[in-house]
Amino acid sequence: MVYNCIVPETAQTILKVNLMPQDAFTLKYVIKELDEKLRGGKVSRINQPAKDELTLFIYTANGTVKLEICAHAQNCRINLAEGDKHSPKEAQAFCMLLRKHLQNAQILSVTQPRFERIAAIKFDCAGDFERAERVLYCEIMGKYSNVILVENGKILGAMKTATLESGAKRILFTGAAYELPAPQEKTDPTDTAALAAAMQGRRCDADFIANNVTGICYSTALDIEAAFGDDATAEDIARYVSGEFLSPCVTYKKGAPDDFKACCFYGEKKSYPTLLQAQTAYYAYVCAKKAFEDKKRRLDGALRTAEKKCEKRLGIILTRLEECKDMESVKLKGELITANIYAIERGASKFTAVNYYDENSPEITIQLDSRLTPAQNAQKYYKRYAKLKRTVAALSVQKKDTEEEKAYLESIRCQLEAADDMRDFEEAETELTALGLIKAENAPKGKKRQTPAAPFRRYEYMGFTIIAGRNNMQNERLTKGLAPADMWLHTQKYHSSHVGILAEGRQVPEEVIKVAAEICAWYSQARDGAKVPVDYTLKKFVKKPSGAKTGFVVYTDYSTALATPDRHPELAVSDGAD
Repeated sequence: MVYNCIVPETAQTILKVNLMPQDAFTLKYVIKELDEKLRGGKVSRINQPAKDELTLFIYTANGTVKLEICAHAQNCRINLAEGDKHSPKEAQAFCMLLRKHLQNAQILSVTQPRFERIAAIKFDCAGDFERAERVLYCEIMGKYSNVILVENGKILGAMKTATLESGAKRILFTGAAYELPAPQEKTDPTDTAALAAAMQGRRCDADFIANNVTGICYSTALDIEAAFGDDATAEDIARYVSGEFLSPCVTYKKGAPDDFKACCFYGEKKSYPTLLQAQTAYYAYVCAKKAFEDKKRRLDGALRTAEKKCEKRLGIILTRLEECKDMESVKLKGELITANIYAIERGASKFTAVNYYDENSPEITIQLDSRLTPAQNAQKYYKRYAKLKRTVAALSVQKKDTEEEKAYLESIRCQLEAADDMRDFEEAETELTALGLIKAENAPKGKKRQTPAAPFRRYEYMGFTIIAGRNNMQNERLTKGLAPADMWLHTQKYHSSHVGILAEGRQVPEEVIKVAAEICAWYSQARDGAKVPVDYTLKKFVKKPSGAKTGFVVYTDYSTALATPDRHPELAVSDGAD
């Protein structure tokens, strides 16, 4: 369940500060649970999905678990994860080093050196000719995060190396002695006497705790203030750090996961049996959100490049068409020369004629080439006219094709902007690949990569099923799959998802059409509009023109409803196969 509590007034200002869930206090209980979970387990596989991320598959008495270690500045962590990430074809050097030294090694313990943001995983490594104890230090320290393998106090390798020449405060390269980071000049929260002395005469609010107590970030300090007020004692802080109030949870902000905590006395939250479960749930959301944003950014970048090229090409076409706008004037001059050919002196550079094609019969001066005869001058104008005519004909076709391509790219952009999850990108990515805008991902040798058909967005209302496409390919498949008597909807003069109402031989009520129109308006270019015109008609009146782009149709016999964009999440049903 999700609970709502009141945030202390003093805490509300601190919420503006950049929070980090994995401080030494939180990490202490993560490490404790990891030790219970992983002790005695054996490393079966090691992957490095990214340059700053490791995955260790560990076989334990309760089955295989996946330990994820991330040294990324923003999402640094050590946690248990679900699912599997894509691994590069060629393993990175640090991954190869860990495979060499830790493959099949047994985990002896997971501990926290001092009260630091470090998890030390001790391994018993038995080979054919040697046996050694090695320690993998996972430093969860923001932009200074790192993963370092150590044997007998000497560094065997590090994910991020550093030398004194690079200006680093610690030497981190193969063969150097491993040293823990220099301790901060703060008070140990378990030393109540020293903490009481530091707090003497001071207001013990969240700001003071975070700046003066070791291993506690603003997020945790904020919770301590929520629990004890701004007059917490040294004993209160020691009790909190000792785990007396342990209650693992994921906190929420505006309905979305915002943090995970070992304790929480304020705000919206969802409780979990263990801190590892809370952490796994939180980072599952964070990683899914990051993957969604990365994918959207990649597709958006490719689409933006194509749109710019399309607009540039259209601009060139329009400029050239503008240059051809005097085409009829050129033809007129040729005809006037022909009509007055016996009145024009040979070698003249110009002559004036009456434009009898104009009802006012104005005079017009025509430039001539004095080196040519009057007949040759007329032919020169006719040839120029013919050339301009051919140019206009070719440019008109190019203009039409370019405008259609521009509209098609706009439809893809509409779908990217309306995307809710990764499934919305699946076939859109196929479209962009087919257009040559992005490179197709490599498939295993001998196999052709196929994109699975994602399910339609599906809703139930008043006994009727409403379906909506996620992209052009789905829109085409949706429209094609509707029965002739089913209802079909699309926004008027805006790109949008195709929406269908499965009638199943029944008369579709106005209320159902209204809801379907609101969904259609939501998944359209006009989402931000107050009232959006949505056309609806029977599927039998919807046709795809020959040679039209994917998802493009024409329709007749339609009516129009003004709809307020509404996603209607309360009517959505679990997705199934199309």
